[in-house]
Amino acid sequence: MTFELFVFYVFAAILVFAASRVITVNNPVFAAMFLVLTFFTSAGIWMLLEAEFLAITLVLVYVGAVMVLFLFVVMMLDVNVEPLREGFVSYLPVGLLVGAIMLVEMVFLLTQRYFKSENFGVPVPAEEGFSNTAMLGELLYSKYLFQFEIAAIILLVAIVAAIALTMRKRPDTKYQKPSEQIAVTKQDRLRVVQMPSEKR
Repeated sequence: MTFELFVFYVFAAILVFAASRVITVNNPVFAAMFLVLTFFTSAGIWMLLEAEFLAITLVLVYVGAVMVLFLFVVMMLDVNVEPLREGFVSYLPVGLLVGAIMLVEMVFLLTQRYFKSENFGVPVPAEEGFSNTAMLGELLYSKYLFQFEIAAIILLVAIVAAIALTMRKRPDTKYQKPSEQIAVTKQDRLRVVQMPSEKR
């Protein structure tokens, strides 16, 4: 057994353990932390496959942004999981059905003759100095430029829609008007009151 294969088995064992703990742990904060461990381990496996860009993207985007948002929402809302667990049995048949369909699809793909390793040949190691990030960028901005621009437009529309949905005017919210603030004079803000002195 080579060292690379040993590292892969270690990462795979940690990945399976962390993924199982995500759905079995009781505390949602602990589940989110196990999901972070799952992402880190997946990034390690991608590094073994020489997919550095995907590994770095997984860590930066999912661990650095998405999981921080998940943890913030979970800890701020203080979700009560007891009512959610009461209806778990009612959703169990649907969950088992979806899981069985996914298992059948995976077995079908992995056991077909078109997906065997000998049909793809032995993977050739990358040359020294080869950057898959540069190759990915070259493909995105040359061969798949139109699809990349369509995806960017869809994301832009989603961002604008999210801002438009959250920027509703509320009657109980006070808004600042800079033009009125600049036009204010000292007579509008300061009132001098003369009162006779009092003796005690």
